[in-house]
Amino acid sequence: MKVYLTRKTHFAAAHRLFNPNFSDEKNKEIFGLCSNPNYHGHNYNLEVTVEGEPDPETGYVIDLKYLKQVLNENIIKHVDHKNLNLEVDFLEGVNPTVENLCIAFWNRLENQIPSGKLHSIKLYESERNLVEYRGE
Repeated sequence: MKVYLTRKTHFAAAHRLFNPNFSDEKNKEIFGLCSNPNYHGHNYNLEVTVEGEPDPETGYVIDLKYLKQVLNENIIKHVDHKNLNLEVDFLEGVNPTVENLCIAFWNRLENQIPSGKLHSIKLYESERNLVEYRGE
């Protein structure tokens, strides 16, 4: 019997969508206001879902305190109130689109979830825009 457990968290960060191989004009054409050279910010909401069978002794798929700690140590402390283009080592050379952030976050968490399997990451860049990644 599989159960899906989700932990929600949030962070605020600035970024600029920019491809250095494009001209400034092409960056502006493709990324619009999101390519502002002075950056812009979002209040992101992150949902991490773990799948597994509840442990017969504890009833847990994963201890939520542990999952919170893993999220804080591997993601939140690195990105909260940071410039994603300039201050986050694991995003160096990555255009910080919400799609690329999901993949990077997955890579940071994949081996940190011992008592269950990482099922999905959902990252909300706004109330209307979100990406879901399942490691595929």
